[in-house]
Amino acid sequence: MSQLPRLRSQFRLIAIIGATLILLEIINLITLNSLNSLGIMPRYLPSLWNIITAPWVHQTPAHLIANLLPLLLFIWLTLQWGNKTFVKVTLTVFLLAGLSVWLFGRSAVHLGASGVVYGYFGFLLWAGFKTKKIPYMIISVLVAILYGGLILGVLPGREFVSYEYHLFGFAAGLLAAWRWGATSTV
Repeated sequence: MSQLPRLRSQFRLIAIIGATLILLEIINLITLNSLNSLGIMPRYLPSLWNIITAPWVHQTPAHLIANLLPLLLFIWLTLQWGNKTFVKVTLTVFLLAGLSVWLFGRSAVHLGASGVVYGYFGFLLWAGFKTKKIPYMIISVLVAILYGGLILGVLPGREFVSYEYHLFGFAAGLLAAWRWGATSTV
């Protein structure tokens, strides 16, 4: 696939994800946060399926805005490893981070894309070095320089921030990098 159609395809996917997140936030606002019930409630069996829905719903527009730019950027960067690797990384992060929050998280509703952001963050930090290819190593170094402060988010801090989702997402991303980071399309 030549670079221009590949880039168009990637940006189309990113635009669809961004528009979907914004649309869901508008619906959540209109329905007075009714979609928040799609968040993960640890160890509550009916909430187990919410490991798939929780990253799509945000508590407030500010919560969405805080997640949107790094999410879309990290999606695009992860896509540089190819579509198959991107899908594997995304599924690993969604399932492993969500299941870990469901099993070990505090008793609260955990929602938002930050767990996925941290998953891609973990993947991008390590995967570039796994490839041993300069373009990917540059991605890892730039992510570390520009977003390295995110690592503090895996520590307990603010009461209404799910550090568990951050921690488990990051760990899932590292696991995905260990497993699939060496595969690339360049």
